[in-house]
Amino acid sequence: MARGLADIGAEGVLLAGAGRAILLQIADPKVGHGVAEHSNFAERPMDRLRATMTYVYAVVYGSEEQLKAVRRAVNRAHAPVRRAPEGTSKGYSAFDAESQLWVVATLYDTAVTVYEQVHGTLDDETADRIYREYAKIGTALQLPPHMWPADRAAFAVYWDAHVRGLQPDEKALRVARDLLYPAGGPQLVRLAMPLARFLTAGLLPDHLRESFGFEWSPGHARRFERTMRMVGRVYPRLPQRIRHWPRNYYLGKLVLDPKAPHA
Repeated sequence: MARGLADIGAEGVLLAGAGRAILLQIADPKVGHGVAEHSNFAERPMDRLRATMTYVYAVVYGSEEQLKAVRRAVNRAHAPVRRAPEGTSKGYSAFDAESQLWVVATLYDTAVTVYEQVHGTLDDETADRIYREYAKIGTALQLPPHMWPADRAAFAVYWDAHVRGLQPDEKALRVARDLLYPAGGPQLVRLAMPLARFLTAGLLPDHLRESFGFEWSPGHARRFERTMRMVGRVYPRLPQRIRHWPRNYYLGKLVLDPKAPHA
């Protein structure tokens, strides 16, 4: 039987793609302007990652009570992020189905991209099953099931067209700076940011890497490939309790605090 999302979703290495997913999201102005006006990366740079992962883990692994709790928390936090007056947010609404589709698409594509970088290419049966199951990340909120592209081929058409049209504006660039060069937050996080920036740059599509201002050369590309090969050799040999620690941690916090932060 093919593996599914539950078989790969707990792998902590997928968090290496967090920066990529967020930058892809905010490069779409309907998402980026909402984030710029309703989030504060500068003061609390880890909040969005923690909130998003809590939601994803609850959808994939949580109990019915945990899923209900995190869904309520998401909807409460999204409620103020509605269509704004002309001149602000470019009409962004956190309940907009097209925006939710794009956010889920970035999470799916990033998870598969990182997983295959580390573990190798998924076989077609496993890839198809994971793709079908990933739709629940969106449909657990307000994404209508019919909006999730029918199969991986349809998703590739949607993804390529959307990515080609992305061009981060000044608000997106400011959010990216706050995310990648945090002035506050835990010291350990700040120490890890050079590596996070490097991985983010290496995982981004070429034109977005340039648009977000990353320095990149053939030497950077070779170093990125060496880094991912090394991770691919070391990470799978780690004990499962270490590889799955983020999932266990975030779900544990959700049990303790049913009002977990929004995704």
